[in-house]
Amino acid sequence: MAFESLSDKLNTIFKKLRGKGRLSEQDVKEAMRQVRLALLEADVSYKVVKDFVRTVSQRAVGADVLESLSPAQMVIKIVNEELCALMGSQSQKLNIGPRSPSVCMLVGLQGAGKTTNGAKLAALMRKTQNKRPLLAACDVYRPAAIQQLETVGRQLEIPVFQQGQGDPVQIARAAVEHAKAHGNDLVFLDTAGRLHIDQELMDELRRIREAVEPAEILLVVDAMTGQDAVNAAAAFDEALGITGVMLTKLDGDARGGAALSVRAVTGKPIKFAGIGEKLDAIEVFHPDRMAGRILGMGDVLTLIEKAEAAVDEKKAMEMAEKLRKNRFTLTDYLDQLASVKNMGSLQDLAGMVPGLDPRALKGATLDEKALARTEAIILSMTRQERENPAILNSSRKKRIAAGSGTSVVDINRLLKQFDMMQQMARQLSGRGRKKFARGGLPFGM
Repeated sequence: MAFESLSDKLNTIFKKLRGKGRLSEQDVKEAMRQVRLALLEADVSYKVVKDFVRTVSQRAVGADVLESLSPAQMVIKIVNEELCALMGSQSQKLNIGPRSPSVCMLVGLQGAGKTTNGAKLAALMRKTQNKRPLLAACDVYRPAAIQQLETVGRQLEIPVFQQGQGDPVQIARAAVEHAKAHGNDLVFLDTAGRLHIDQELMDELRRIREAVEPAEILLVVDAMTGQDAVNAAAAFDEALGITGVMLTKLDGDARGGAALSVRAVTGKPIKFAGIGEKLDAIEVFHPDRMAGRILGMGDVLTLIEKAEAAVDEKKAMEMAEKLRKNRFTLTDYLDQLASVKNMGSLQDLAGMVPGLDPRALKGATLDEKALARTEAIILSMTRQERENPAILNSSRKKRIAAGSGTSVVDINRLLKQFDMMQQMARQLSGRGRKKFARGGLPFGM
């Protein structure tokens, strides 16, 4: 995960500070020297590091320690605040123009992830803003770019406008007219990229900008390219006047320098972050939450949002009522396991819990094969068997095993886990039971 190495180094530095009763100016100076090295190793821009360390040092040396904090905690508080400021302080929304359709122009180097992440963003806007997006294929040079956009559009059920290998400027204009005619209020232009920045590319992008007057020019940046991403951002901003940035591949083994540098270098906010390969793996970029993750403080708000997205509120209440009345079935059990799975990897979730080391769960996920077996077993049962597993005798289990491609041992293991869960549920009461219904199932399968 991005920032893992930086987070480890910063936490080691702050652990040493916590071991001191009082902090001298020399203690702060030495800590800031180590912070400076950690940031440079994370591929943060030298100028950004220099300014950051100077600001933190000035604040830390002259800071009045709050009664509720130790001197070390005060330094950490200042670092946290300055990290937030470095990344933009507050989350930013997609610019929506006053005219419909509003146009978002996606730009960036080839391989940054414009096509897939543009489609993800369109789906996010449909889900969170009730928009009716249209994807427009304006990359007429890269082999299979149009097919790729059509594929992800089909998977996300978002319409795609394309006119083959034509003039990108004319295609952009036609896409906007098509959106007007078909009731699409938001158009995402998937433009061409290059392996490097050249005048021809920038001229084409400028012509598209002038033709459709986009409300948003969103630069898509691969977080794993480090300082190169920052240099590209500066060049695109100078040529086009970008309005925001989307960081992709933040789930990879990135050092994080791009996220900490790009906003300071361009002055333009990071608005969204691609956090995985799945088509729903995109989120609004929150500087304060990201700073918390970097400093090992967790990210409880994002964890709550993931839980809310994975579990329907009405369904959660129904589950709680079923548990209370002991009417929880194997079908309900399968639904709950799927909800936990939809929240993502256990390592990512652990990184959002304050004080929990995500490396302890590195690579940990719900066992996909075990979940598939559980699903096959439950779906091979009759409705009566799912609602009342007590009737499952030897012959029924053999039939289910044959139908699901599993064994009677697998079925017995599932029934034992289901029985244990029901016993735990009966011991819960009130609010605790409700929390259990929201996803507190055992992960072992």
